[in-house]
Amino acid sequence: MPAARLLWPTEVENPRAIVLVLHGGRSKGRGPVRPWQGAVLRMAPFAKAVGRAGEGEVAVAELRYAVRGWNGAEASPLADTRLALEQIAAKYPGVPIGLLGHSMGGRVALHLADDERIHAIVALAPWVEGPDQPRWHPDLHLLVLHGSLDRMTSAKASRAMATAMERLGADVTYERVENDTHAMLRRAGYWHERSADYLVQHLLVEPYDAGHQADVRVSRDERRSR
Repeated sequence: MPAARLLWPTEVENPRAIVLVLHGGRSKGRGPVRPWQGAVLRMAPFAKAVGRAGEGEVAVAELRYAVRGWNGAEASPLADTRLALEQIAAKYPGVPIGLLGHSMGGRVALHLADDERIHAIVALAPWVEGPDQPRWHPDLHLLVLHGSLDRMTSAKASRAMATAMERLGADVTYERVENDTHAMLRRAGYWHERSADYLVQHLLVEPYDAGHQADVRVSRDERRSR
């Protein structure tokens, strides 16, 4: 039986925030996720963009699900992500977490929007189904990006979900990315930078520990003096 893997492309000694990157998948599929699959590779530049934007204050984790499919009521990647969140919270207790998910990964992120450890979500062309319910908590910030030429997931459904979450009280921004498809390649730089900037902006708004911040500043000054 394949197992999920939690990887850390950007590690930070004392991060002020963590971003967990969630790749896409399929409606059904019990084959293992491989690192060379397109859904996984597509998220690598997003992870790098967040690491750069975080400037040494945001750690970035990537989750590779155990299997490629959502698989109906099993919601396979959702269980994997819940376990990853427990691992992250144990490693960095009290540190705010952001989620960055594409397609099926966006669906996972929206299903976890009521988890109070999660302060910000970017959902990229999220896969939203009719039974999916809006979730939120008072400190949640959500950005939904959907390409105008997307034929894989429904922009109408993702916008409806964003509107429903906003009505509940979440801070929601919905953006239509003109002239781009589900693959997010035509305006790749925009997708990467907008996602990273949004997450860093909302995760680092409030310092969670003043002493920690001082340590980070000293560490930065030491690196620059070398």
